Amino acid sequence: MQDAITSVLNKYDLTGKYLDIIAINELNNYFTTALQRIKTIEIINSQASNIIKETATKLYTEQPELLRPGGNSYTTRRYAACLRDIEYYLRYASYALIAGNCNILDERVLDGLKDTYNSLNVPIAPTIRSIKILEEIVIFQVIKNNLNNEEIIKLPFEYMVTSLSEQNI
Repeated sequence: MQDAITSVLNKYDLTGKYLDIIAINELNNYFTTALQRIKTIEIINSQASNIIKETATKLYTEQPELLRPGGNSYTTRRYAACLRDIEYYLRYASYALIAGNCNILDERVLDGLKDTYNSLNVPIAPTIRSIKILEEIVIFQVIKNNLNNEEIIKLPFEYMVTSLSEQNI
């Protein structure tokens, strides 16, 4: 897993260059937003079970067919797997938030996930929707706690959504 600092330093080390103004600005942004990211993580950590529960409730309210016979959350085992996956997306988004870098999402969540879901006939659209709902709920919780850092929060969620979305349509 790389954080924003390691990512910048690796990029410049590979090219054998000293840090320029672009690198300095990237590092400055990382440090300037550090407290906001930490407070966001504190909110996620303290509200994780409620965020997951609210996400599932909203998803199944919007798409009740998932819970019906033939739906991908029909049966207790499949429903539990869906909740587990929602928890994974939230947890790894929080790791990416604190690192200020989305590399961990590729390493631990996204690599092969779409192919795995397709091979198991798990629809991608509800997964994408659950990630968007997570994003909406986390943003709401953060704003409710008087923090204004929507752009920081959106980054890992949007990264997952984009990675899982159909390409070249």
